[in-house]
Amino acid sequence: MNKVMRPAWASIDLPALAHNLRAIRGFAGNNRVLAILKANAYGHGLTRIAQALTDIDAIGVARLDEALQLRNAGVTKPIVLLEGFFSADQIPVLAASNIEPVVHSTLQLQQLAEVANLTDRIKVWLKVDTGMHRLGVEPNDASACYQRLYELPQVQGKPILMSHFACADEPNHSKNTSQITMFAQLHSDLSAAHGEVVTSLSNSAALLSNIAPQFDWVRPGLSLYGISPFANECGEQHGLKAVMTLQASIISVRKVAAGETVGYGAAWQPKTDTNIGIVAIGYGDGYPRHAPEGTPVYINGRCYPLVGRVAMDMLTVDLGANLEVELGDTAQLWGKDLPVETVAKAVGTIPYELLCNVARRVQLDYVE
Repeated sequence: MNKVMRPAWASIDLPALAHNLRAIRGFAGNNRVLAILKANAYGHGLTRIAQALTDIDAIGVARLDEALQLRNAGVTKPIVLLEGFFSADQIPVLAASNIEPVVHSTLQLQQLAEVANLTDRIKVWLKVDTGMHRLGVEPNDASACYQRLYELPQVQGKPILMSHFACADEPNHSKNTSQITMFAQLHSDLSAAHGEVVTSLSNSAALLSNIAPQFDWVRPGLSLYGISPFANECGEQHGLKAVMTLQASIISVRKVAAGETVGYGAAWQPKTDTNIGIVAIGYGDGYPRHAPEGTPVYINGRCYPLVGRVAMDMLTVDLGANLEVELGDTAQLWGKDLPVETVAKAVGTIPYELLCNVARRVQLDYVE
């Protein structure tokens, strides 16, 4: 029987996505869910994932073009711009498209104060730096910034107070306690001055470890896609299912004698006679070029080791002397049967990087 061969594609399991959102709702309790879809929904396809996530409260993206892509596709859910606006001329676009920026600097606050003739008021989030030291106004300035935003005629209602954990993937890290303590105090002070203040602190790691359950909005990213944010764990340990399965066809199977070399730089030599399979995926598809010998590739119910150098469009696996793989079989690079966490550990990186690096030329097949 002739098998249909394909270059790299990714099966995107939408029922698994829905399952993960239900699981996240279970962890979140009554808290609202801001689904993080930045970086093309972590490689899963921004628009289709947003359209599939009907039971969320809002969507978070990093850049304005991502937010406008969703609006142009008919997505009406609230959209939060996590890095805020990059220049004052973006502010009228946000107002016209009902996009909610995160204000994380006094410069942004001033730009917002100076803009005139907005079509509508803008809902804003105020980010405070509680210890990440990346984005956010200084804690000592938080009260004044909140008051200023609250009073601006350009701003709709009260800002939402947010911050970001530096070490939530290590739940027992002392940094978490200091950040929670600082954020809780800011919340208490602002609530005393302004009445109820809505808050957001927990990302996937904080949500799954339940280290900050008392705040209003949770911001799951990696966990939505079925992946664990913790080292040496897989998503299934938290009841999650992998959404992406990255695959490619075996387009060549051949014998290689002991001592012969394989691939660029003659980098690999089998010690005994063996068979190799060529998989139609490479660094041009986002598979990591630096993946070392032995990185697992799943074919027909078992894992085979990657050998030689990853090329732009192909990689090689050692199929062994007793051949159980045929031309046209499908290789799984990560996904349902081979957790991306396992591959990331073998490669020396994190699942985020592998998912986000999936190239645009990789076809996304959505499974309903």
